[in-house]
Amino acid sequence: MNNRKIWLIGGLGAVVGGLLLYNNVKAQKPAKAQPVTNFNKEKYLGKWYEIARFDYRFEKNMNNVTAEYSLRDDGKIRVFNRGYDTTAGKFKSSTGKAKFREDDKTAALKVSFFGPFYSGYNVIAIDKDYQYALVAGESLDYLWILSRTPSIPENIKQQYLKLAGSIGYMTEDLIWVEHN
Repeated sequence: MNNRKIWLIGGLGAVVGGLLLYNNVKAQKPAKAQPVTNFNKEKYLGKWYEIARFDYRFEKNMNNVTAEYSLRDDGKIRVFNRGYDTTAGKFKSSTGKAKFREDDKTAALKVSFFGPFYSGYNVIAIDKDYQYALVAGESLDYLWILSRTPSIPENIKQQYLKLAGSIGYMTEDLIWVEHN
């Protein structure tokens, strides 16, 4: 193998390695979003209904969206997302993994559905009974309101919208998910 090929392969390896490193150390939450502390991961496990979200390509045209969290044998959390694609006329699902960025008492996680690429997942509000949650992604482009049931009380909805707005989210752009 000549020197040019060696340099090319080495350079490509460095670029890929740099991208993976960048992805794992970049900011994983909006500046003003504070993950919940004294988080109880066992109480968070189970099924959640997506009440609202921003429109982005992975959930475009989706209704009846749910997320189910369970513990994996390796200590990570299994993430199973499912929703009805109204354009395709069928349910779609994806399975990923989540791990805590710090300790498991701070609700700051990173989630991956695509190999070594992770994205921020931060529970920034949750009620004492773990029935309703506000989740911030890695930037102001990602926000979810979740509930253990297909609806959420108006007072919780307004509380979460106010908090999200104070962080900088454009809450008027949220999509309210139908569950039927």
